Amino acid sequence: MLTVNNLTKKYGKVLANDNISFSIPDGSVTALLGPNGAGKSTIIKSVMGFLKYQGTIIVDGHFNKTLEAKRIMGYIPEMPALYPNLTVMEHMEFIARAYRLKDYKSYAEELLERMELSDKKKKFGDELSKGMQQKLSICCGLLPKPKIALFDEPMIGLDPHAIKELKNIFVEIRESGCSLLISTHMIDSIDMLWDRTLIMQNGKVMADVCKSQLSQSGQSLEDLFFAVTENLSSPTFDTGKEN
Repeated sequence: MLTVNNLTKKYGKVLANDNISFSIPDGSVTALLGPNGAGKSTIIKSVMGFLKYQGTIIVDGHFNKTLEAKRIMGYIPEMPALYPNLTVMEHMEFIARAYRLKDYKSYAEELLERMELSDKKKKFGDELSKGMQQKLSICCGLLPKPKIALFDEPMIGLDPHAIKELKNIFVEIRESGCSLLISTHMIDSIDMLWDRTLIMQNGKVMADVCKSQLSQSGQSLEDLFFAVTENLSSPTFDTGKEN
């Protein structure tokens, strides 16, 4: 389980995250939605321990910046951060060594196959297209089989096959008990996958809604998103009261 309590983050005078609290249970998908600049990436980077912030973040009973927490988290950034002088396969081997993985090769092969990178194993990081770099970043993030996976705009730059495979992977790892936090502004990319959504604007969570609540309201996720972020109308149910 991931628990975020009173997360506040400022960049100078800019309040990127304003006293945000939420929890994500095991085996669930939480969609972090909002327009550009809403503060979604800041939440994910804070959870990963990349930023200084106020508040408390607990990952499966451990403070998020501890080694125990980092070992069970997987992170797929918005912009792939690859090593130009490592090949595709060497990236996977590097991750395996960093996490001290054993018997990882068959899973590494499976991930590369699903992302259509099997024939690119000897390509260096800087030889890959942007889309291929994103695919490799996904493979690296998933290789340790994390208990909590954080995806920041994971489908940008992916081709249709990779998007389909990634959606299938989301379902599979959720069923295995993994918790997923997916940040995106592409609502249709997660429309059938989410269990809960946090809709952000100006650094605040404006709506915290479970799929069952939305189904009962008769609204679509897109309807809710625009109602919240563009003040088109008030949501037809109370938000943030059901977990």
